[in-house]
Amino acid sequence: MELLEHLALGFSVAFTWQNLIYCFVGCFLGTLIGVLPGIGPLATIAMLLPVTYALPPVAALIMLAGIYYGAQYGGSTTAILVNLPGEVSSVVTTLDGYQMARKGRAGPALASAAIGSFFAGCVGTVVLAAFAPPLTEVAFKFGPAEYFSLMVLGLIGAVVLASGSLLKAIGMIVFGLMLGLVGTDVNSGVARYSFDIPELTDGIDFVPIAMGIFGYGEIISNLSRPAEHREVFKTKLSGLLPTAEDFKRMFPAMLRGTALGSILGILPGGGAVLSSFASYTVEKKARMRPDEVPFGQGNIRGVAGPESANNAGSQTSFIPMLTLGIPPNPVMALMVGAMTIHNIQPGPQVMTSNPDLFWGLVASMWIGNLMLVVLNLPLIGIWIKLLTVPYRWLFPSIVLFCALGVYTNNNNQFDIWTVAVFGFIGYLFYKLELEAAPLLLGLILGPMMEENLRRALLLSRGDWSILVTRPISAGLLIATALMLVVVMLPAVSKKREEAFVEE
Repeated sequence: MELLEHLALGFSVAFTWQNLIYCFVGCFLGTLIGVLPGIGPLATIAMLLPVTYALPPVAALIMLAGIYYGAQYGGSTTAILVNLPGEVSSVVTTLDGYQMARKGRAGPALASAAIGSFFAGCVGTVVLAAFAPPLTEVAFKFGPAEYFSLMVLGLIGAVVLASGSLLKAIGMIVFGLMLGLVGTDVNSGVARYSFDIPELTDGIDFVPIAMGIFGYGEIISNLSRPAEHREVFKTKLSGLLPTAEDFKRMFPAMLRGTALGSILGILPGGGAVLSSFASYTVEKKARMRPDEVPFGQGNIRGVAGPESANNAGSQTSFIPMLTLGIPPNPVMALMVGAMTIHNIQPGPQVMTSNPDLFWGLVASMWIGNLMLVVLNLPLIGIWIKLLTVPYRWLFPSIVLFCALGVYTNNNNQFDIWTVAVFGFIGYLFYKLELEAAPLLLGLILGPMMEENLRRALLLSRGDWSILVTRPISAGLLIATALMLVVVMLPAVSKKREEAFVEE
C-alpha cells in the first residue's frame, strides 16, 4: 500500500508539463547519440551537465536519466544495420542483429530490440521501485574478490559464446586483456606499455577499438571484394514487425534477459555490459527448436535477450546510486555530480528527505520507456532505408561518422589513427575468422579485474586463498570451472561446432 502511495506521488511529479518535456528531450537525445557511433551517453551527459545548473533538480535528473537509458535503445540501431555497436552493451547485438539485416529482416530485428528494451525497462523500473533497499544489500556483499570472480565468469562466458575454436576465443580474450594493461598503473602511477607515447598513458579507449574493428574492418573487408560481391543488402526486405512465430521465440528470451539485467545492473563496473553478454550465453544454452536459425546467423533470440538485459541493467544501476550514493558506473558518477550541484546528498536519506525527487525520477523512467518505444517503432521504416543506400555512398558516411564520433569523444587526433590501425586489425580478424566480441569484453573487464584482484590481495596481505574462502567468490569460480569443463567435453564440443557451421 505504501509503495502505491509513493508511486502516486512520483507520477504526480513526473506528469507536470516541465518534467514531461525534459523527459522527452532526454529520451530523444539519448536515442540520437546511441545511433551516432562513438559519442555515447558519458560524453553527452558531461557536456550537458552545465546546462542543468539552471534547472530544478528533478527536471535535471529526469533529463540526464533519459539520455542514459535512451542511448541503450539507440545503440542497437547501428549495431543491427551496419554492424557498428553505438554503445558498449550493444556489441553482442551485432552477432545476430546484423545477420538478420543481411537476410532482409532488419525490421523485425529493430522491432524486437525496441520491444525487448521497453519490456525490460518497465520491469527494471518496478524492480527499482519495489526492491531498491533489499537489492542494495545484495550488492553490499560483493567485495573485490567477488567482483574479480564475477568478471572471470563473464570472460569464460565470452569464450562459450564465441564462434570457432575455443583456442582462438581464449587468444582473443588474452589479446583484449593485454590491451587493457596499456596505460598508467593504478597503484604505482607508473606508465605501462605506453612506449613513450603520451596519448597511451591514459590507456586505449574502448570507442576507437570498437569503431575500428567493427566499422572500418567491415568496410575494408567489403572493399577487398569485387564490386558485384560487396555487401549491399540485395535481399528483399521482409515485414517491419516480428511475426507471431518471432514473438513466441522472443518472449522467453526477453524474460530471461530482463531477469539477468535486473540482478547484474546493481553491481558496480558495467552491469549492463556484463548482463548483455551473460544473456547471450544463456540463450545459447537454452534449447534450440529444430526449425530455429543457429546463433550467429540471425537468431532473433540473440537480439531480444541481450537488448532486454542491457536495458534492465541500465534501469537497476540507479539503485546503488540513489539508495547508497555509490555510482556503479561512470554515467552514474556524473548523476551523483548533478545531485551534489543541486545540494542533494546522494544516499539512503534521499528517499526520506527528497521523496519528490526519488519517486518522480522512478515514475519518469516508465514514462520515458513509453516515449522511447513510441519514438523508435515508427522510425524503423526510416532506419532500414539506410540499407537501400548504394555502398559507394554508405561507406564514406560510416567512415566520416566514426571519425567525427571518435574525435569528439576526447578531441584527440590520436584516436582517429587508433581507429585506422584497428580497422586493419579488424580486417585481419575477418580473414582469419576470429570473433572480435571476446576481445572487447577482455578490454572492458581487464582493468577492472586487475584493480579488484589487487585490492583483494592487499586486503588479504597477499593471500590468494581469499578468492576461494569467501563463499560467493568460491561459488562463482566453481561455476566458471564447471562451464569450462562442460564446454570441453567431446560431446558438447561437437554440438558447439555444429551450431556454428555456416549455412
